[in-house]
Amino acid sequence: MFKKVLIANRGEIAVRIMRTCARMGISTVAIYSDADARALHVATADEAVHIGGAAAAGSYLDGDRIIAAAKAAGAEAIHPGYGFLSENPDFVEAVERSGLVFIGPSAKAIRAMGHKDAAKRLMEKAGVPVVPGYHGEAQEVVVLATKAREIGYPVLIKARAGGGGKGMRRVDDPDQFADALAAAKREAKAAFGDAQVLVEKWIEKPRHIEVQVFGDRHGNVVHLFERDCSAQRRHQKVIEEAPAPGMTVAMRAAMTQAAVKAAQAIGYAGAGTVEFIVDASKGLKPDRFWFMEMNTRLQVEHPVTEMVTGIDLVEWQIRIAAGEALPRAQEEIALSGHAFEARIYAEDPARDFLPATGTLHHLRFPKELPGASIRVETGVREGDAVTPYYDPMIAKLVVHAENRKNALAALAVALDGTEIAGSTVNTGFLAQLARDPEFASGRVDTGLIARRQEALTRLPEPAPRIAAVAALAASGARSLPDAPDPFDAIPAYAHFHPLTHRRTLHHGDQSSTFAITGHRDGRFSVRPEGDGADEIFQLSVDANPRIAAWPGHLTIFEGASSHTFRLHDPLALAEEAGSAGESLRAPMPGLVKLVRAAPRQAVKKGQALLVLEAMKMEHTITAPHDGVVAEIAAEGMQVNDGTVLVRFEEQGA
Repeated sequence: MFKKVLIANRGEIAVRIMRTCARMGISTVAIYSDADARALHVATADEAVHIGGAAAAGSYLDGDRIIAAAKAAGAEAIHPGYGFLSENPDFVEAVERSGLVFIGPSAKAIRAMGHKDAAKRLMEKAGVPVVPGYHGEAQEVVVLATKAREIGYPVLIKARAGGGGKGMRRVDDPDQFADALAAAKREAKAAFGDAQVLVEKWIEKPRHIEVQVFGDRHGNVVHLFERDCSAQRRHQKVIEEAPAPGMTVAMRAAMTQAAVKAAQAIGYAGAGTVEFIVDASKGLKPDRFWFMEMNTRLQVEHPVTEMVTGIDLVEWQIRIAAGEALPRAQEEIALSGHAFEARIYAEDPARDFLPATGTLHHLRFPKELPGASIRVETGVREGDAVTPYYDPMIAKLVVHAENRKNALAALAVALDGTEIAGSTVNTGFLAQLARDPEFASGRVDTGLIARRQEALTRLPEPAPRIAAVAALAASGARSLPDAPDPFDAIPAYAHFHPLTHRRTLHHGDQSSTFAITGHRDGRFSVRPEGDGADEIFQLSVDANPRIAAWPGHLTIFEGASSHTFRLHDPLALAEEAGSAGESLRAPMPGLVKLVRAAPRQAVKKGQALLVLEAMKMEHTITAPHDGVVAEIAAEGMQVNDGTVLVRFEEQGA
């Protein structure tokens, strides 16, 4: 067995791998970029090596530097986690040439499954069903458009390399094909360094069900049952579960046998996932599923499989890489209960899930649940920053219970108890989805979130009482001052006459002022000022214990939702008003990839003005109204959240 392993990754997956290594008595080496110098995975490892700048290209994707770090640290093996170099066959070969062990499959197996087009041709030969489509080498627009017509619309354009929804576009109309193809190719090139795509038939009511497989270097292959990953937005998974709801004995047998056959066809060793697209329009039928792709690495959602099988997948990876045989035979692997995983991201569901950044000033997760077990996988701590350089995942919330109903209820409760302040997050959306009747029924398909997006992402306005609680908290009031300085806090009561203090808060574009008066009994009257504000709230300082105060802000947690109020700062507001104009600002940090308008050009509402690339995904910025462009950002410009992208001419000028 290895004595020391270098983890060629960051964040929650690096921490996850280190946990298993520690239990196995294996020392760990972390690598880190400039942006991650004080990251949790660095603090968790036995030792750490700096490998470059914040951009992944100069750090976590620099294979030569990573191998040199492993050699210098005396590591015997490298675990790649997922993402970055985990499915790069050239890196695997370089690791092995250096005399180190790569904890994962062979370069040959990765190449066989690395390009979706070649993988599907290989699967067809192995007798594994594949989605109807064009998986050839030709990439000319006219060829692909012709194939799309032959397949029949709607079709799906998909990058042949990589995954995560990058380089994917659904096309319903032949007139939209050329633009969608160009966008998919750009995104694929940026994400994977490979612009080639394939075209497939769009399955109208698809479910995404995948099978966890494991092989060793002695010719053995087993499966660890299936996971359902159909709850997706923009082709990216949101909530995963194991086992798949509605799975029949016949369907499971057919699908797991196909997955094992796929792994055997390439002599697979290590952890892998065979992903299938399923036509669920008439339930789960053994003849209505098709091979989609194989991920030759550990999956983000692997914890749900661990929860229902009791198997540590990372330990199995390490043992197989060390030359051991599979720890269990197929008949020794059994399902127990049901598990869900919810991916908590720094993103704004109300703005079509745009990635967000910020400092995590407040971070709390539930520690236990009634009738269920909980597991939190995270790579961040309170005070850490979510940067634009890497994936904005904050944590994976995993629950396990005796059945699906109880596990789903536990997930909702766990999300309600999660508190994150400092960045916009998706916990409210996840809780809404967990409580959605259609999702709860198990009738989930990959279009569910898109169909119900407005309802699932609707932000509740804070009730007047919540705003009053925020105003009282912002005042610094305490019933019993805990410092000798009488000016430390607003007292609950003044002996000779009541003291009234005013506090102004901002929520979104709205501002509210409250008059706060202390009473002899330690309570406070909080009265909103302004038209129509006639309700007076009688509150104590502990009216809502779920409050997080952070620089210039207060966040109040209400279930899985949160309401953030900005504290009144006259100087900042004056500066903002002085610089305000008719302009369009960047919704997130990113790179201006394409500019589709020019100064003095008249544009219509909804017209595409530019394309912003953030976290390897493209976001089209459109005109909010008819107008004339005065200024527009240049292509190749790196912008921050709030940077002015487009300025419009004043009407009548």
